[in-house]
Amino acid sequence: MYARETAAFTLAASLLMLAAPADARTLLLHANGITLDAAGHRQAFVALVIGDDGRIMQLLAATDAAPAALPADRIIDAGGRTVLPGLIDTHGHVEALGRQAQTLDLGATKTLAEAQAAIRAYALAHPALPWIRGGGWNQVIWQLGRFPTAAELDAAVRDRPVWLDRVDGHAGWANSAALVLAGVTAATNDPPGGHIDRTAAGAPAGVLVDRATGLVERKLPAATDADRQAAIEAGLRIMASVGLTGVGDAGIDAGVWHIYERLAGSGKLTARVFAMALGLDAQQSIAYSPIAWEDDDHLSMLTVKFFADGALGSHGAWLKAPYADDPTNSGLPFHSDAEMKHLVYTAAQRGFQVAVHAIGDAANAQALDAFAALGAGAPMGLRHRIEHAQVLDPADLPRFAALNIIASMQPTHATSDKAMAVTRLGLARIAGAYAWQSMIASGAHFAAGSDFPVEPPNPFFGIHAAVTRQSRDNLPPGGWYPAEALTIDQAFAAFTSWAAYANRAETFSGTLDVGKWADFVIVDRDPFVIPAADLWKVTVQETWVGGRKVFP
Repeated sequence: MYARETAAFTLAASLLMLAAPADARTLLLHANGITLDAAGHRQAFVALVIGDDGRIMQLLAATDAAPAALPADRIIDAGGRTVLPGLIDTHGHVEALGRQAQTLDLGATKTLAEAQAAIRAYALAHPALPWIRGGGWNQVIWQLGRFPTAAELDAAVRDRPVWLDRVDGHAGWANSAALVLAGVTAATNDPPGGHIDRTAAGAPAGVLVDRATGLVERKLPAATDADRQAAIEAGLRIMASVGLTGVGDAGIDAGVWHIYERLAGSGKLTARVFAMALGLDAQQSIAYSPIAWEDDDHLSMLTVKFFADGALGSHGAWLKAPYADDPTNSGLPFHSDAEMKHLVYTAAQRGFQVAVHAIGDAANAQALDAFAALGAGAPMGLRHRIEHAQVLDPADLPRFAALNIIASMQPTHATSDKAMAVTRLGLARIAGAYAWQSMIASGAHFAAGSDFPVEPPNPFFGIHAAVTRQSRDNLPPGGWYPAEALTIDQAFAAFTSWAAYANRAETFSGTLDVGKWADFVIVDRDPFVIPAADLWKVTVQETWVGGRKVFP
């Protein structure tokens, strides 16, 4: 394509560079451009004309006449590289992503011993820190068959408190100093929606699950506003480096909202942030009514997020029947049915969309029941969502389409969880787990994300997982339950146009069309022609938001 369209645009480019720019405009030339049209079909283009306001003025195919008379003050030569719409992650945690990059990250550790060595080295390298903070650990990868203990953490660091988040953010690992400081003893009761892992004698063993994590977290030194802004800015930089131009930030408080407002107002918000207030209290502290997209469509707060349960890896996901590997446990419901209905109703009556975190089949059923209870009297036009929709009773799956609930799902969760999920659920329940193709076939709206930093933020990792149902080392052969895999077009839409719809941003982003913002990425290879196994290797070389380069 590069050779074919070069002749059509070389003369145009020379004329453009000589022209006196009446308006500041940008011409992107020599692109192997791919976007989706209104029907969801691939549309090729070789050039974009971007106005001085950062919006697309023209989309040019190889057969179109060159815009020789159009003034421009900037020429971007894609050099035949592939240009795609900016990718959108419908469910991530920007502050946590940045904070992970600034603290101890155990995500690469393969054994408990490796983790202990990394913790010990980090503590030695940071002698002035009053607490050792970090996360990313996963006892499943370590093949412990149990949670790690405070004693095992003491073996690495005992001179100050240590608190390390599990990879899913739904459990924390404390050393003895942290437990003592938090006052967690054998006499401490499990809080509602939480669990303290205990020794045979009933003493706290070292790991606290879901709402029990608050027992330690309330003792952590409070992050300053400057600390939080630095973490958010670090997270935004990471997002830009992997081609993310939009995100659903899934659970923020007023402090984060005000940081976003400052960044947006100063032109430093490098992604379009669909903010979700974490509960009714956070919503009220930010705004009583929804905040539509503002600051050139960089920021909105249209949604309130609630939790129905915990996570599968920490046995916190709420199941209709007990865990296959823990017959005494069915998980941790966060609310009674009546409480969930009240929360959903209250938020909806205020005009907010509702996003419910639901991993287990019981949690998903509860969320669907709460949405169904809204009835005909509920405000119309709200795009309610279930975040994760990870394990479903097959009988509940058609209810997403029937109730018009968006399934906001994360493909890399399946390829990370595949071995653990079978252990937790047993083979019979896998039929309703990570059921992406079944969800789409049912007629439900589907959108994709990563839940970063639980999973890496790279959207091409998610596209690869969605298409292959394999981990990045090509396992298992043929894919894990491959009937639920997506086509490349579906996976691409799930991170672009479908994601924009889920974030109420489809009128100005998600595809490259005239009138929309020029949010695009330039990548090193064409994801539509390379082998599916190589999709995760696609590398972002440039990221643009509103016609402005934000990476590198």
